[in-house]
Amino acid sequence: MTILVAYVPRPEGQAALDKGIEIAQRRNEKLVVVNATPGGKKEDASFADVQDFERVQQLLEQSGLNAEVKQFVRGKNAVEEIEALVESLPASLLVIGMRKRSPVGKLIMGSVAQELLLSVSCPVLAVKSAG
Repeated sequence: MTILVAYVPRPEGQAALDKGIEIAQRRNEKLVVVNATPGGKKEDASFADVQDFERVQQLLEQSGLNAEVKQFVRGKNAVEEIEALVESLPASLLVIGMRKRSPVGKLIMGSVAQELLLSVSCPVLAVKSAG
């Protein structure tokens, strides 16, 4: 089986990555880290740039795990990409990072984390960053 980490280049993404590495090492499972964004926006805060992508790859190499990083910028939203990946792997666990948002912010902007919690077919672990 495979542990899937939904990664964004923010503290909550790093928290998800750290926890995913920890669990994959403990369970001796493959780890797949995915960064998914629809693209098209100049300043998409969810998009991992080349430097961040290389940093994540380096962390995975140091972990000693059977691991890979995937990045999708194909016009689909992150939820669609992650749902498809959960089904195709198949994933034993999805690890996502959570950030604090106001109720109004959740109402207006929606929440990728909330959609994933409700829609994927595998267990989901939601983690918060320390900061």
